[in-house]
Amino acid sequence: MYLVREIFNTKPGKAKELVKIFKACMPYFEKSGEMKNSKVMTDATGPYWTVVFESEVSDIGNFFKNLRSGPPDPELMEIMKGYMDCVAGGHREIYVLE
Repeated sequence: MYLVREIFNTKPGKAKELVKIFKACMPYFEKSGEMKNSKVMTDATGPYWTVVFESEVSDIGNFFKNLRSGPPDPELMEIMKGYMDCVAGGHREIYVLE
């Protein structure tokens, strides 16, 4: 099992909008079985306007395959609409759950 942590630096004033998008995606990911135990977090200290989306993933190969192919489902594409308008940068961390 893997813990995938996506750390986003949003544009000023866009953190709440990105949180809303991720919260709308969570039921889709849970239903599809791609991710579980997802959560969305925002900064309390550190760089301003930071949003973290964290999930557990059982098949890391499938995770990367889905990243490369993009959202396959029109429902998810609609949910993610405007996502990149919120993002200024970020990075991904992947951990092995022991």
